Formats: sequence, structure tokens, C-alpha cells
Amino acid sequence: MKRKLLCSALLLFVFVVQISAQKKNEIKFGDVTAKDFDNKVYSIDSNAGAVIISDIGSSKIEGNSKGWFSLVYKRHKRIHILNKNSYDLSNVSIRLFSKDDDEEKLDKVRAVTYNLENGNVVESKLDVKQGIFKDKIDKNWVLKKFTMPNVKEGSIIEYEYTIVSDFLDHLQPWEFQGSYPRLWSEYNLFLPDFLGYVFLTQGYKKYDIEETKSKFESFEVIVTQGTGNSGFVPWVTNRYVISSNVVQYHWVIKNVNVLKEENFTSSIGNYIAKIEFQLTEYRAPLQERKLIESWPKLAADMMKDENFGQQINADNIWVKEIVEPLRKGSTGKMDMAKKIFAFVRDNFACTDYNRKTIDQSLKSLIKSRKGNVAELNLLLIAMLLQEDIKASPVLLSTRSNGFVYPQFPLLQQYNYVVAKTNIDGQIVFLDASEPLLGFNHLPLRCFNDEARMIDETAEVVAFKADALQEIKYSTVFVINDEKGNMVGNMQKTPGYYESFELRKRIGDKGKEQLQKEMERDFGTEVVISNFAIDSLDQYDEVLGIHYDFDLISKKEDIIYLDPMFGEGFKENPFKAAERVYPVEMPYAMDKTYNLHLEVPLGYVVDELPKSIVVKLNEKSDVMFEYSVSQSNENISVRCRVHFKRAYFLPEEYKPLRDFFNLIVKKQAEQIVFKKKK
Repeated sequence: MKRKLLCSALLLFVFVVQISAQKKNEIKFGDVTAKDFDNKVYSIDSNAGAVIISDIGSSKIEGNSKGWFSLVYKRHKRIHILNKNSYDLSNVSIRLFSKDDDEEKLDKVRAVTYNLENGNVVESKLDVKQGIFKDKIDKNWVLKKFTMPNVKEGSIIEYEYTIVSDFLDHLQPWEFQGSYPRLWSEYNLFLPDFLGYVFLTQGYKKYDIEETKSKFESFEVIVTQGTGNSGFVPWVTNRYVISSNVVQYHWVIKNVNVLKEENFTSSIGNYIAKIEFQLTEYRAPLQERKLIESWPKLAADMMKDENFGQQINADNIWVKEIVEPLRKGSTGKMDMAKKIFAFVRDNFACTDYNRKTIDQSLKSLIKSRKGNVAELNLLLIAMLLQEDIKASPVLLSTRSNGFVYPQFPLLQQYNYVVAKTNIDGQIVFLDASEPLLGFNHLPLRCFNDEARMIDETAEVVAFKADALQEIKYSTVFVINDEKGNMVGNMQKTPGYYESFELRKRIGDKGKEQLQKEMERDFGTEVVISNFAIDSLDQYDEVLGIHYDFDLISKKEDIIYLDPMFGEGFKENPFKAAERVYPVEMPYAMDKTYNLHLEVPLGYVVDELPKSIVVKLNEKSDVMFEYSVSQSNENISVRCRVHFKRAYFLPEEYKPLRDFFNLIVKKQAEQIVFKKKK
């Protein structure tokens, strides 16, 4: 959690009232003039396909006629479409939550497209009765969709709508930043003191306006009750008025540029300017109640849930039938655990890597042989428990899903399940959803900081990319054969995750294609032979790749030779001149390359790269070593790139970018040979 606080990416929001000169947004719905079409390019982003002129939202609590309270959310948005690359903005989708027979209500929709024709503003209005469509996403979410009419390059589109929700735990979040620049982004929130919410905010942008004010308001709640079968008056309506202090929060960010995703970013969604809310408690004069459970309580409830823990705790007789054949020849619990893991991994296909609960029973999974990641790993746990191997689910959020706030048991933040086992005192983490993944390895997507055990301890589990060390060794020998040609041998041992990716590439394209790609990337003309890969089917191990090669030389007066033979960095992964959010590599790395080279027959060394050792900082968190030596007709090159950690703060970006520039430049240097006179 410390790293997030340092980079201001994820903070628990603490309000400080800042009184500043408030500049109101003067845009009113329908108030579009010919002058509004003058801008063809906006200074905030000259390459933008569209600019969001104004985006204003508000949420407030109102009493309803159902004996409780409703959330009323309003949004007004105006966009200038500059070219056809931004036509996607004309397709508007609004998510609505539903549960049982209750669904959030979309109301008061207005949508207009404005075009400038012969100097006049022409309006095209959406037919809200015929033009709004509904799609069901799943049992809890639906989409209301419409398309803005008559959109062209240069159009201005504008729409507004209201959502009325009886789900107080679905207070609408607000994104101040997104995939298009915004000139004005504003959110207003009106909260009575009798409802408690946690505010979760993130991003590096500061508010241009941030203020609060309070006033006393009354809330009318209508309760309708039946009077029994014999009464002449079948219903009695009672009205209750609750008075409370209401705090209005007002946030504005102006001229919000697009936060572009760059290399080594877990999820750009972690860093856009955004605020979210979580209902935590009811306060007086309501019946006081805490709504966020402790992690141990939540974990205990999940283990009783029919869509989660109940599946592995049940007396699953059918599991015994599956496990029984695997016992043959087993030498102990560790061996049995490996067999069970391989059985699930190799016999079931994962259909959804973004699930934390099951959509089918585990017994149905056995028949279908395909299911989501939660189903596969819960089946794995059930089978391990059948063999008296201690196993528990671990709940996490993948890198692409974003960071979590681990201090709050907010289940909606999590999207993935893996298994933790304790076998003879050794802790092992397992994920059976990847066909080529080895025992006691997790996919890189799982290393997203803090996860949570779903058992009686409910303890935090740290899955940090810094803890992964990807080690690679490459050794090249180049000699002169009896004909005076340069021939060589390459031996390399990639790190575990590079080996995993290579196995997938081989599975998709075959070894022959991999050999062709290596020839292409070698750095000079070459013919590869005796190409072989060791441990290809041993998923717990790293690969061993080795082959012979013939260098194609034209015996020119001067020979330029790339001593890295394609094993170096060809370009700097950091393109942007500056970066406002952290660098998140998938793992730390240690790459060592060794070359032993005979000087070509009939040539002398004209130029050799110089040796250097460079460190990023005093702690040597990143180190680059490039050493060259010559002894008679033999040349040795050793190159090592060592990253001790995978995570770097924004202020470390420029030194890191410069460091990579140095590496790329140095590894591109060539050895120059000159023909003897």
C-alpha cells in the first residue's frame, strides 16, 4: 500500500475545504450558437478526434414512496465531434443495476445533435420513445443504449438524463478523465448526515474547485401499509419527515488531458482522475447499523455461499470418483497435489478469466469440461481437500482490473480466484486456468499487490511483481571452421515467464516458425541448424534453447559484426518524454549474455566497443554492465542488465528512460574487423 500512497495513485480521501474563486459553468442545454462551431482544433490536444466541452453530474438523496430513500443522479454532457475517428462517442450506453424485481430507472432523457448548415444551427433530436434500446448484460446489469442522430464531422452532440435508484450502495462514481480531453468536468454530491460513505479517490490531477457547504433539509418518506382483509380502507399511507444536515461536495477539474497508456502499465484505470463511493453505515435518526463487514466475517459468509465456498465444503461424493485413479503410484501429498493440479489444468478449458464466483455447479463443470477461472480453481481446491491436503481460495484483483483498497472488504473490487495450499509445511499457490502453467506458478496478471485469503484467517497475501526475478542466461561461441567461415553455437536459458510465452508461441505456430523468427532477429545474416528446445513439455521448468549457426560473410574489406546477435534491447520501451504515473514492469530481471569470438581469418580488429558499468542509483537497483576484452585472436563480451525491482515512481521515470537509452545505444555498437593487407 505504501507505493500507492507515494505515487498518489490510490488514496483514502480526506476532505480539506479549499475556498477558491468559483467560476460557474455557463453552458445550458440547447444553448448552442454558430460561434460554438468555430474551433476546428483545441489547444488542449491538437490531435484529438473530439473534445468534451462540458460534463456535469450530480447525485442526491431523496425520500421515496416505498418507505425508504432513493439516489437521484443527473448528467449533462456536451461534445464537439471533430472527425470521424470519434464517432464512437455518438453511441451512448448507460448501465443500470437490477436485483430481483427492482431496477434502476432511466428518466428524462434528452439528446440533440447540432450541425452548422449555411451559417445556421440545425438540430436533430433523438426520438426517446423509439430510439432507446435495452440489452441485458447479466442478472444484475442492463444497458440502455441510444445513438445520436445525424452525426457528422464537426457536429456538436449534447445529452442529459436522470437515473433514479433505490440501491443506496450504488452511489454513482465520477471520472474526471478519460479517453478524450475534457474542458470542464464537474461533480456535485449532496449527502445527508444519516448516511455514511467512504470516499475513494485517485489520480494525479488536482481539483481546480474543491469546496463543501452545508444546509439543513427535510426528507419526506411515504410508507403504505395494508390494514387486513376486513377493513373498508385497504391501505394506510403514513408520511414521515426526517430533518438532517446535508453536505454539498463540489469538485471541478478544468482542461483535463488524456492519460495515455504506455509500456509497463498494469492498468491505466488506476491513475485516471476518479472518485468512487462505498456505503458504510446508517446513522441516527435511522436505525444505526454498520454495513461494511470485517474481512473475517466476509470470508466466513463467502465460504457458506452456494456460489462459492459451499461448493467445496459439500460432501462431494463424485469428487472421490475423480481423485481415485490419480492415487495410483502416488508417493506422497506433494506428488498427489501435482497430479490433481495437472488433471484440472490439462482437462478443463477456461472460458472467463474475470470471475470470482461460479456460474455452474462443480458437478456440472465435470460434465462440460469448461468453466470460468473461479470454477476451475474451486474444483482444484475441492479435489485437494478430498485428499486431506489443506487448501483455501485466494481472492485477488488482476493487473488489468486495477488496484484494491485492502483495508475495506469491498468484494466488487476483486475479479479472480486462485488456490493456496500447505503441503508438508510448504506454501504453494496454484492456478489451473492456464494450460501451460507449471505447479507453484501464477500468471503474471495475478501479481497486483495485495490479495486476500478466504478462510478463517482472512489474511492478506502479497503478490508483488518486485518479488519475481526473471533470470536469463545466453552464451554464444563463434569460431572459424576449416574453410575460414565463421560458425557458431547459441545456448540460452530464458526465465520462467519468457519460457511460458515461448511455449505458447510454439503451440500456436510450431518450432519451425520460432526458428525462422530467431533467424530474422539474429542481427546479421545467418543460417540456423540443429535447432533444439529442452524441457518443452516440463511446464515446471525453464526452457533450454540451443542451435548451431553459420554466419553469412561476403569477405568484404570491412566487416561490421553485432556482438549481441539479436539478444539486446533494440529500442527503448519508454517513448514519452515524461510520465505522471509509475512504471510497473511485470517482474524484476537479470539478463546475462556472454560471447566468445574468434577474429575472422584474414582480418584484424579495427574497433571494439568500450567497457562500461552504469548504475541507476546508489542502491544499484538497476545495473548495466558491458565488458569487452581481447586476447590475441580471441574476443570476449559480457553484458548484464539487472533490475532488482519492477516498480518505479514517476520521479524515477526520466533517469530510467535515460538509462534505457544508454543500454539500447551501447548494445547497438558493433565490432569492426578490417582485412589484413
